[in-house]
Amino acid sequence: MPDLLPILTSLAWPLALAIAWLAGEFGQRWTGLPRISFYGLVGFALAYSQAGVLPLPDAGPVALLADIAFGLILFELGYRINLRWLRINPWIGAAGLAEALLTFVAVYLVAIAFGTTQLVALMMAALSMGTSPATVVRIINEQRSSGQVTERVLHLTALNCVLAVFAFNAVIGFWIFHTYDDVADAIWQSLVMLAGSALVGAVFGVAVPALLRAIGHPRQDATVAFALAVVLLVAICDAGALSPYVAALAFGLTARHRRLAFSQAQRNFGALGELLTVLLFVYAASTLNWEQIAVGSALAVSVVLVRLVTKLLGVTAFAHLSGVSWRKGALTGIGLAPLSVFVILLIEHARHAGVHVVEELRAMAAVTMLLEVFGPVIIQRALVWARESATESATEAPEHPHAT
Repeated sequence: MPDLLPILTSLAWPLALAIAWLAGEFGQRWTGLPRISFYGLVGFALAYSQAGVLPLPDAGPVALLADIAFGLILFELGYRINLRWLRINPWIGAAGLAEALLTFVAVYLVAIAFGTTQLVALMMAALSMGTSPATVVRIINEQRSSGQVTERVLHLTALNCVLAVFAFNAVIGFWIFHTYDDVADAIWQSLVMLAGSALVGAVFGVAVPALLRAIGHPRQDATVAFALAVVLLVAICDAGALSPYVAALAFGLTARHRRLAFSQAQRNFGALGELLTVLLFVYAASTLNWEQIAVGSALAVSVVLVRLVTKLLGVTAFAHLSGVSWRKGALTGIGLAPLSVFVILLIEHARHAGVHVVEELRAMAAVTMLLEVFGPVIIQRALVWARESATESATEAPEHPHAT
């Protein structure tokens, strides 16, 4: 009789994805909550540290698929960014910088107050600047929302991603050098990595549309071509110590401004994107350990609350200057709450690069688990309160998304 253990091991991920998908469908139907919240709960429950169904997370094919899934989402986010709008209305960018810097300072001070070391506090502050594009794009597509709050959340999420990647890599460089004398070198290396990643993504953004025009059927063949390009881009960045997230964002941004149509049917990259989204959220939650979450729970709750307040205040302060009401400014700030997947993948990349920071970031494990479940709910509610969700009854039409 064949050994059952290898067979069961090989079935672990397919079974986990099937269970997560079913949980998402039935959970959304019964509760009205976002599907991705249920994907995260299933991934966490079946993780090696909990039920032991899934293997330990490593740098294997599942991790690469998670990166590809995140890359597809970031490409779509980049494709929806309108640089002309940001040039016309620079106060939106100013709001993004303000809320990110305010979040960095506030989380750093909170972490220090809880007795964490300075390096760990800096890492937590850098990670907290970000907003998870995976959650934001997925919920916006699921709610079919459009309007001022939706567009501002998308644009500020992209800005937050770039700022968080830069800050986190600068802190990692500082961690490696272990001395204040090399802070400038750490910042310079982070800037070079950021610029190199953006350049590679921009090259793809020029080359792929040109190739599609040469083929002669850009709309018909765009989905497969863009998906394959993202796969190749992520692989190149992994091999070259670049950020696949900044590169994918730059790819989408450049492709948009090459004037190549990205049809409505291609949103979420169809069935491929849906499947990889399930895998992404299950994988992200499966990296979390309940013991780390329990140890860091008090600090985690404080960080979540402080982060929500700083993002709300930072964006609301620029609401009138950027052309919206205080209410819509506040809802935009609330919509930036999701964090989980972005943080988990950044930490996993650092770990695979040989920087073992997971043990020191127990509180961030708790933060990510809290926002894995509640982050999607928070942005869903923000879009409904803004009356921009097509899945809810609205009493007033949303404003034009690019109005100033």
